[in-house]
Amino acid sequence: MKATDLAIGIDMGGTTVKYGVVRGHEVIHECDPLRTSEFPGAKVLLAKLVEEVNVLQKRYRIRALGMGVPGFTDVRTGYVHELTNVPGWLRVKAGAVLAKGTGLPVTVENDANAMCYAEWAHGAGKGAENMIAVTLGTGVGGALVIGGQLYRGSAFGAGEIGQMTIDYAGNMGEHGNRGALEKYVGNRETRARAVALSRKAGRKVAESDCEPHLLAAAARRGDKVALAVWDEFTTQLAAGLSACVWLLNPDRIVIGGGVAKAGTVVFDPLRRKIRDQVAEPFRKGLKIVPAKFGNDAGIIGAAGVALSRIP
Repeated sequence: MKATDLAIGIDMGGTTVKYGVVRGHEVIHECDPLRTSEFPGAKVLLAKLVEEVNVLQKRYRIRALGMGVPGFTDVRTGYVHELTNVPGWLRVKAGAVLAKGTGLPVTVENDANAMCYAEWAHGAGKGAENMIAVTLGTGVGGALVIGGQLYRGSAFGAGEIGQMTIDYAGNMGEHGNRGALEKYVGNRETRARAVALSRKAGRKVAESDCEPHLLAAAARRGDKVALAVWDEFTTQLAAGLSACVWLLNPDRIVIGGGVAKAGTVVFDPLRRKIRDQVAEPFRKGLKIVPAKFGNDAGIIGAAGVALSRIP
């Protein structure tokens, strides 16, 4: 793989699919996103992606194609087991379809792994030997770099931090796992907490008034409700991440998603709470930082992983 090699990265979410041509850490050509609702089912969407990739190949010399998806995949074969939040994506041979339709070497990767690779190779995690990447959104995704390598686990599902329990008798997760972290610090849960605390304080608010960026701005102004929301949020997130630190002893934790833009409102208390819960050898040298690439991380990472797997 050369620094000048071009690859196409596809970042599939529950509502939109973003894709573009990538060189290193730069998206040199980003296409208009596709809405999954307009291409129902895997067969229809994959056919559209094949069409779009072939158009790009007429303009650019593409070496590989990478696709990040929000679910469990077999990175060796490009087989997608299931995408919980995308109807029609159950037991899909996505890699084979894309490879046959485009003639390119294809890698289908978990979306959190793609984000992790982008940040580790080019962004906030560059230089880390052992790293945890966390994506905070509707759910909580995670991925790992161990010993300078992306670590996927025996079934290519390692790093699902959002499914780790922080309360054995707590809120039920999606897989029968009580106390799953994402059932406390997901965007829906954070909005609901903000609404409840606001109404308790005698305020009339809607969920739309309680998006993370609005809560962060309010906290910076000293708003007591917003500060209380973030205090509980960082306590819960620190509980999950502290367990990861004890297990993996990383030198970097990179946090992406909308919350990553909250700045010191989130990161200062989060750093303090994690370091208060782990021993000195584990906190020494540990950096907890916001992700660099934002919305482009999935495209950059999917392309980068695809290029890295070319012999």
